Amino acid sequence: MALARSPTSFVPQLARDGVHWVLSRINKRHFLAIITVMFLWAICYPLIVLGLSEAPHLSFATLRAVLAGAALLLIALALRRPMPRGWRVWASLAAIGLGATTLGFIGMFHAAEFVSPGLATVISNTQPIMAAVLAHFFLSEHLDVRGKIGFFLAFLGIVLIAVPQLTSSAAGNYSIGIAYISLAAIGITFSNIEIRRTANTLDPLVAMGWQLILGSIPLAVIALATEQPTTINWTGQFVFSLLSLSLLGTALVYWLWCKVLQKVELNRANAFSFLIPVFGLAMGVGFYQERLGWIEIGGVTLALVGIILVNRPRAIKMQLARPYPRK
Repeated sequence: MALARSPTSFVPQLARDGVHWVLSRINKRHFLAIITVMFLWAICYPLIVLGLSEAPHLSFATLRAVLAGAALLLIALALRRPMPRGWRVWASLAAIGLGATTLGFIGMFHAAEFVSPGLATVISNTQPIMAAVLAHFFLSEHLDVRGKIGFFLAFLGIVLIAVPQLTSSAAGNYSIGIAYISLAAIGITFSNIEIRRTANTLDPLVAMGWQLILGSIPLAVIALATEQPTTINWTGQFVFSLLSLSLLGTALVYWLWCKVLQKVELNRANAFSFLIPVFGLAMGVGFYQERLGWIEIGGVTLALVGIILVNRPRAIKMQLARPYPRK
C-alpha cells in the first residue's frame, strides 16, 4: 500500500483534519494570522544563517531590529496612530523590547554557532510551556487537565521531530549554545506575557515599533563594544537576508502577533508555536526533497493533537485593559 511505502503521505490528511477541527473553534482571521506568524518565524532561522556569513552577529541583529522598528513607526506616523504617553507605558515597552528583541535576538543569532538545529528546536519550544506557567499567575489564564496534556503532547512531538538531529554526530559547545537558546526562550516568554497584558492599551504598530527600537539600543551598544560593524559585507545575499528578516520575519510578524494577542488568549495562540519545526519539516520535503520517517510523522501527529487539545472550547476568565483611543 502507498501508506506503507511513504509515511509522508499521512501529513497532508492529518494537517487538513487538524485545520478543519481548529477552524470550527477559533476565528478564521485570527487562525490565518497565527499560522502566518509561525510560518514566518520558521523561515527566520535559515535567513539568519544565510546572512551570518556576511556580517558580525549582533551588528546583523541590530540592523534587523532598527529596520523593522522604523518601518512600523513610519506606517504608524502616516496613519496618525497615537504615540505612547506616561512612564508606565514606556517602561512596559522597554520590558518587551528587552525580552523579545535584546535577549531574543542575542540568543537566536549566537545559538547557531554552538548547537545542532535539533537541540535548538527542543529547547526553544519550552517557551510556550514557560509562558503557560506565567500566564496562570499574571494573566489569569488557567489551563485545565486537557490543556496541560495538550502542551505535554505537543512538546513531546517536538522532541520526536528533533530526534534524528539530536542523535547526529554534529559537534558544538553545547553548554554555551544551550545558554544562548535558553536566554532567547526566557526573553520571549516574558515579552509575550507583557504583550498580552498591554495588547489592548496601545496600537500594535506603535507598540511593536517602539519595542524594537528600544530593544535595539542594548544590541547596538554590545555590538559596538565587541564587534566591528564596518566589516559587514553588503552583498546581494546579505541585503536579501536582512530585508526579509526585518520586514517579513520581524515587522510583519510582531504586528500580527500583537493584533492576535488583543483577541486570543496567550496559551491558545502560543500553542501554535509548536508548528514552527513542523513548517521546517514541510519546507525540507517541499524544497529539498527530504523524506520523513515514522519518528517525524509521529512527532507531527503529537504536535497537532496537542495544539487541538489546547484550542478546544473552554472558559477563561480574562481582564484586559481598556482599548487605546483611535483618532
